[in-house]
Amino acid sequence: MKKTKSVASELKVILEQKESELLHELKVRDGIAIEKSADHMDEIQYASERDLAILNAHRESKVLREVKAAIRRVQDGTIGICIECDQEINPKRLAVVPWASRCVHCQDVADRAAREGVEFLSDDLAMAG
Repeated sequence: MKKTKSVASELKVILEQKESELLHELKVRDGIAIEKSADHMDEIQYASERDLAILNAHRESKVLREVKAAIRRVQDGTIGICIECDQEINPKRLAVVPWASRCVHCQDVADRAAREGVEFLSDDLAMAG
């Protein structure tokens, strides 16, 4: 993306803030602790809450990896360029998801491939387009 340095710096600040927020959230793992109770229904509730906390931690870890990759793209000047088709990512998309690595079309193809349990390949773009 041929962004001005100020836009890239703004994105970097946003990404670094998100990285810091996610690191803090991942350090707080209170919801993952195994709680015991004499009441069977309470134990079921605790297990459900723990499962949800684990899913959230997994999601936050994934976003953290994406944010760190986006910070690297800011540093190497490729932020805003789709990693699949090398086209510019819509600035409106980056405003909503600053760590986006794919344009909407390529992300849609990758999401469909993930739902179908197949590995996303750049060749899938030709078939989808």
